[in-house]
Amino acid sequence: MNPRLKEILFIDGYNVINAWPNLKKHVKDGNIQESREKLIEILSEYQAYKKMDIILVFDAYKVKNSIRKREKFSNLEVVYTKERETADTYIERKLDLIGRKHKVTVATSDNTLQQIVLSRGGIRISSRELFHEIKNTKAEIRRKNQKLKNDDYIKIIDINSDTLEKLNKLRKKRD
Repeated sequence: MNPRLKEILFIDGYNVINAWPNLKKHVKDGNIQESREKLIEILSEYQAYKKMDIILVFDAYKVKNSIRKREKFSNLEVVYTKERETADTYIERKLDLIGRKHKVTVATSDNTLQQIVLSRGGIRISSRELFHEIKNTKAEIRRKNQKLKNDDYIKIIDINSDTLEKLNKLRKKRD
């Protein structure tokens, strides 16, 4: 695949919420809104680090008179489908439009949608795989932040090793 292709990740929102234990517990408590907000927060951080387009889709299939609505949270796009439109249908339609022009991944555990994604040139990732991918990314961020904290200095400009050695000797003399 062309490395310059734009990366787009579609996420079947309710499918993910029902697959992730930390989000599913809010649903059991009757607070789906809290699950949505937490998922949006998690994905906003992930998107900022990965620098890919993420489109989180929540379906309003059974919501009377609902119209499609889009919101932006940082660079994360959140779509609420219209009445009688599932997240799967929305994602399938978008995949038909952009599937072979961009690197498109769809996060869902819905087997039918996964098959459609693969047949239309996309990549599928299960909701649990996405959970572990995000967990691993957070650990990577923590490691990088810890490394920065542990470094004696932060290299702001490129300097050659001789100059760096001289600066370190001067710093040691000063200390």
